[in-house]
Amino acid sequence: MAEEKIRVLLVDDHTLFRSGIRSLLQSYACFEVVGEAGDGREGIRLAGQLRPDVVLLDNHLPGVTGVVALPALKAA
Repeated sequence: MAEEKIRVLLVDDHTLFRSGIRSLLQSYACFEVVGEAGDGREGIRLAGQLRPDVVLLDNHLPGVTGVVALPALKAA
């Protein structure tokens, strides 16, 4: 029986940082990175589409900050 993976959405405006976190998480069999976003609006949209278990969210995003995006992410 296959173990369910923890589905993760990465939201950070730094591509290199997202890449590093993705690489780190992919080294563990229990995680699956289901999407990445470079800003809060895209993170909210992807959260609604992808329904991740966990969102790793940068607070200092251009446009919609992480704190502002939190209620919408939670609702998604």
